[in-house]
Amino acid sequence: MESEKNDYWTISKTRKKEKMIRRLFLDDIRQPETCATYMPSPEMYVEENWDVVRDYKQFVNYIEENGVPDVISFDHDLADIHYDPTTWTEGFVYKEETGYDCAKWLLQYCVKNKIPVPEYHVHSMNPIGKKNIEGIFESYERFKEKVKQ
Repeated sequence: MESEKNDYWTISKTRKKEKMIRRLFLDDIRQPETCATYMPSPEMYVEENWDVVRDYKQFVNYIEENGVPDVISFDHDLADIHYDPTTWTEGFVYKEETGYDCAKWLLQYCVKNKIPVPEYHVHSMNPIGKKNIEGIFESYERFKEKVKQ
């Protein structure tokens, strides 16, 4: 897959040339195809083109500049341990913005802009983080159903 990189994200050149479903992959390390070994729909991660973002800031910038994609796949942990670069020990306070924070932001963005929530998947290896991301989307769906009644 050929891709183009800018300051914020990597965009599949194939997707840019053709009118295709837009897919966004949020993960600090992995590429989409690595999820094929453990996700229920592996072909989606191997055969489809994905735009890749690595952190909360890139996620927000991508959506604000390109709109909400059709599909998003979330990782939870977007950074491991944060070290003091001068001593290489854990030594400074850092609040990691996780995939859960991205999911919260996305839901707020969709509600504010009256945009449907896209199809989502959670490929995180963190079982609690995965459950939290799925939970916020499920809570939103329950809320939406209550409001309809």
